[in-house]
Amino acid sequence: MHAASDLSFETTLLVRDACLCLHTQRAARALARRFDVALKPVGITSGQFSLLMSLNRPEPPSVGSVAALLAMDRTTLTANLKPLERRGLVEPVADPTDRRVRRLRLTPAGRAVLAEAVPIWRDLHAAIETVLSNPDRLRSELNLLSRSDSEDGTAG
Repeated sequence: MHAASDLSFETTLLVRDACLCLHTQRAARALARRFDVALKPVGITSGQFSLLMSLNRPEPPSVGSVAALLAMDRTTLTANLKPLERRGLVEPVADPTDRRVRRLRLTPAGRAVLAEAVPIWRDLHAAIETVLSNPDRLRSELNLLSRSDSEDGTAG
């Protein structure tokens, strides 16, 4: 193991310039800020938009399936749901076949917010895609990385 004093500034520059994790985090924060600003008139954040959209299904999904879709742990999802529940955009419902399972339903007010938000999302999303050389390839590669299931972070 190397001592901390052996850590060179060149290593810092290498990580700054080459680290996929850093570049992905920076891009994600920049994209989220753009969508947050665009969605502000509707009263939701980009994260809330994704969460509400994940509930727009024919049948109310379980908390576990939503957490898996959004790559969130259940505790974080529950915390993110609370403001949406307080605003009456989402409501928990019992599973008709298993009372232990909590399902999440988009309320009529939640659907109305999404109906206002989707055109905003479409316009901004289209504008962002115009500056990318290959948005479909980027989407595919990000999906590949998000399906990583091994401890070392490589796609499995």
